[in-house]
Amino acid sequence: MDKEYTNELMVDFGPDGDLLIPVITQDYTTREVLILAYANRAAFEETQRSGYATFYSRSRKEIWKKGLTSGDLLRIKEIRVNCEQNSMLFLVIPEGKGACHARKPDGNPYSTCYYRCISPDGKLSIAEEE
Repeated sequence: MDKEYTNELMVDFGPDGDLLIPVITQDYTTREVLILAYANRAAFEETQRSGYATFYSRSRKEIWKKGLTSGDLLRIKEIRVNCEQNSMLFLVIPEGKGACHARKPDGNPYSTCYYRCISPDGKLSIAEEE
């Protein structure tokens, strides 16, 4: 059966479970995009088991539960999969001060990893918060 029309979860994490799937993480209430990260089978299963967004860190090459050390956890409200079942969307309730590991000048985290705008000349500036 086509992945687009089945009610069966058919995400392919590869034969060893280590194929990385992109995961967009979005605030359930505001719909602001918080993070783009990746999950392998183990990270996805831990997300389902714990109820908190868990990813695979490509830089550290390990499972990473977002906020475990910072306290800025992301509680799963809903998990969606795209039509081809090759990416996911985590709709979350942030349980902390922000979602990004980068900090504002006051020491608090940015609410989203997408806190900068690119100007036409290629320079970066901090996006205005609503």
